[in-house]
Amino acid sequence: MPTFRTENNLLAMFEAQAAAEGDSPFLWQKRDGVYQPWSWRRVAEEAGLLARAFRQLGLEPGDRVVLVAENRPEWCIADLAILGAGGITVPAYTTNTERDHAYILGHSEARMVVCAGRSLAKRLIPAIKESPTVKALLFIEPLAEFGELPVSAMSWADALALGERSPAVPGSAAIQPDDVACFIYTSGTGGTPKGVMQTHRNIQANLEGAYELLSQLGIGDREIFLSFLPLSHSYEHTAGQFFPISLGAEIYYAEGVETLSTNLVEARPTILTCVPRLYEVLRQKILVGVNRQGGLQKWLFEQAIQLGTRRYEQGGRLGPLDGLFDALLERLVRTKVNERFGGRLKAMISGGAPLNYDVGLFFAALGLPVLQGYGQTEAAPVISVNVPGRARHDTVGPPVRGVELRFADDGEIQVRGANVMKGYWKDEEATARTVVDGWLHTGDVGVLDEHGYLKITDRKKDIIVNSGGDNISPQRVEGILLLEPEIGQALIYGDRKPYLVALVTPDPGFVQTFGREAGKSRDPAALAQDPEFRQRIGEAVKRANANLSAIERIRKYEIMAEPFSVENGMMTPTMKLRRPRIIERHGALLEGLYAAGK
Repeated sequence: MPTFRTENNLLAMFEAQAAAEGDSPFLWQKRDGVYQPWSWRRVAEEAGLLARAFRQLGLEPGDRVVLVAENRPEWCIADLAILGAGGITVPAYTTNTERDHAYILGHSEARMVVCAGRSLAKRLIPAIKESPTVKALLFIEPLAEFGELPVSAMSWADALALGERSPAVPGSAAIQPDDVACFIYTSGTGGTPKGVMQTHRNIQANLEGAYELLSQLGIGDREIFLSFLPLSHSYEHTAGQFFPISLGAEIYYAEGVETLSTNLVEARPTILTCVPRLYEVLRQKILVGVNRQGGLQKWLFEQAIQLGTRRYEQGGRLGPLDGLFDALLERLVRTKVNERFGGRLKAMISGGAPLNYDVGLFFAALGLPVLQGYGQTEAAPVISVNVPGRARHDTVGPPVRGVELRFADDGEIQVRGANVMKGYWKDEEATARTVVDGWLHTGDVGVLDEHGYLKITDRKKDIIVNSGGDNISPQRVEGILLLEPEIGQALIYGDRKPYLVALVTPDPGFVQTFGREAGKSRDPAALAQDPEFRQRIGEAVKRANANLSAIERIRKYEIMAEPFSVENGMMTPTMKLRRPRIIERHGALLEGLYAAGK
């Protein structure tokens, strides 16, 4: 039985599973090129010792601990240990700059910090020097490599040893359901990040809603998850860590996004949580491979897509002859594609941003149904998810159990339930604006279709209103552009303008292929001004325009020499465009596209 039904806080939920599972494998990490397990018992013992060490080092109930590490077993253990010591976990993105770290340390008034290794410490330690509240630093890696440090520091091994010498702590027995478990700082596509206070009750309500939905797939206590989205994001923290814990499932930690294809085959997950951009990348990789094969294999693949699409559009039904051919394609095409994802997927969950309809339909046609969901950090984070076997790819599904929806006069989606946050840390004014009489005002606009499934139609903040008064969703237009294999990223602009313009970055795979076949540079910056290359990008924009209405079509565009990235500040760590920041930096270029003769 899932432990969220028997225990009233996240730590007790873990402890119950650990007692039941004992030496069974729980967390898997690559060491010496091979995935090796950490047992439930080992994780429980280390979390307990670290909790004692935290208290011995001065952590008091309610104190905040900033956690800066890539996805790895110690991330989960540290999170559990912070809860066990009565503290509040404050996850920080590994891509944070020194300035980002300084803001989170100062705003959260962190008492301690847990950090993985040297590369992360380079940006973190200068921020700690400026923090008046941080008193201790715990390194997952050995201490010797870090030199002089601004506060008392200890290695992971030394902390475990300190825990063995320290008195016991109350642990889960002292935690109440409405105690805050973590501050999740919104990555912020614009403006200052807010610290969302998520309670144990908030997250456990989400776990129950997810379980009620996925139980239709026959999920049990031997599920396998592959964790690669940042654990500092609410989506992965809830769905990729605490949901597996509640099931008694195993978690494999990917080495990185660049090794995802390899790790999928090694881990063979049964449930995969992902963001739309990665599904788009996986789709492109599959299509590139198929085009490279050509011939009969390409034809069979195209037939599988066509028949799979027709089956979806016809409510799961095909005629007798099509049905026989489709069954043959199941063996010849779909099984092989499934093997590239490990061969035993029950569900692929998409969240964090809108999933293009054609991308969802592509995977469904290949027998890999993507269940698109919708949520916000303020809702811990899941609000709705598509139903297995009844997915509607133009929606984000019905609300999960325990979540109520209503719509304001302007169509804004409002949410009520046990999953709604306690509030924003140190921002009562923003909290009062966002949660009114228990209803979370999402800032998104939507409707329920005739099946009770939620459709997101606009983002209030992101709507473009052109000079003719027409409302345009930039995310929809960008999503259609991104279906073209030559285009890697796109930003649409045109508020109060007569037509839309765009900034586009070429797909890295297309850059390499074009450079090789044309005998030219493979540097995007050099190709951005190459006439032949620009013509190919222009053809892609033209194809996309054919699928857009007159007011949505891109009249002019510019090819960027550098992609939008986390490193240059143009994307959030969850791969969303920082629209206001991009427009601010490239405002002159965008306005120049409207100049006469341009």
